[in-house]
Amino acid sequence: MTATIEKLKTELAELSVCDRAHVADFLLQSLEGEPEAGAEALWDAELERRSELIRTGKAIGEPAEQVFAELRQRFS
Repeated sequence: MTATIEKLKTELAELSVCDRAHVADFLLQSLEGEPEAGAEALWDAELERRSELIRTGKAIGEPAEQVFAELRQRFS
């Protein structure tokens, strides 16, 4: 890595969690190009499919609090 990247990493590590999240979001969005043709329709169909699985009892969700607690424990 370049010296600039190493310097940025050091400075970014000093930011608050919230500020680092904003930077991470910015960087991830900067990597995205134009959405593929038809991608939105495919995501809509996938959301409908997953909703139907939940409505019919074929899939069971977990409470968000539980999921976030597990993620915090795993990555903290």
